[in-house]
Amino acid sequence: MSWWSRLLGGRSDDELKPQRLDYLSEALVLEKQGDYDAALTSYRLALRDKPDDHRVLMNMAIAYSRLNRLGEAERCYRRVLEVKPEHAGAHYGLGFLLIKRNDRGAAEQHLEAFLNAPGKSAQEANVEHVRRALADLRSPHPENGEDPVQPGT
Repeated sequence: MSWWSRLLGGRSDDELKPQRLDYLSEALVLEKQGDYDAALTSYRLALRDKPDDHRVLMNMAIAYSRLNRLGEAERCYRRVLEVKPEHAGAHYGLGFLLIKRNDRGAAEQHLEAFLNAPGKSAQEANVEHVRRALADLRSPHPENGEDPVQPGT
């Protein structure tokens, strides 16, 4: 289309092509605004294009965790580990979810996997947090029934 036609109100061929939304970027913005439900909708749309995208699945797991929808978060973490068995972040998140469920043995396995994950880009604070959690898991159970390991401490 010529510049003259565009000047008079015509449209270029590029403008007529439908634009694909970047659902992942949209979801990240929504999550930053605290709208986790809307973010999850965008993450689901992003998964339609790439059902095995571990980045999207990880972000979904985190959003579900923040909404206290722990069963769905666990399923997302497990799906990440199907796609990328060595994914340090999925082992970390799943380990602490399992602590909340009081599944100490499975939690210990995932936290160990986090520490042994090749090429993890974890911050030293996360490594120390996991080491403390593992030490607590391996210590005798408290008599009062409270779990000594608290995520995020």
